[in-house]
Amino acid sequence: MRIARVVLAVAGLAGLAWGAVLLAGFAVPAPGQALVAAGWLLGGPVVHDAVVAPVCGLAGFAVARLAPPGWRLPLTVGLVVSTVLALLAVPLLWRAYGTPPLPGLHDRDPVPRLAITFAVVAVAVVIGGFVSRRRKS
Repeated sequence: MRIARVVLAVAGLAGLAWGAVLLAGFAVPAPGQALVAAGWLLGGPVVHDAVVAPVCGLAGFAVARLAPPGWRLPLTVGLVVSTVLALLAVPLLWRAYGTPPLPGLHDRDPVPRLAITFAVVAVAVVIGGFVSRRRKS
């Protein structure tokens, strides 16, 4: 167990050092890029800790307290999947062409596709809730 921890720690520190080298190569030559990098590296965690985490915690608390027992698991899974989808969609929703181009995919509007994906998750939650409720009775 101790050897595995040491190996994982060394690998993590090597990854951290490589990330620092890449950040220095990106931010040092152009001072404007340093400000952009600082905004992403500092702004993301602050927004997550100040907005996303409390909202998710309150939603989880509400599901645990208010939802019937057969619906708790499907609702929790649906909330987790929806949150991950929303976080992954931020670069596409933030600005046009927020990611590297993908032939055939990049030129489409992400908002309707995200809405359809949320609808599919909601349908899966409803189906899961009814199946779970039916199994318990």
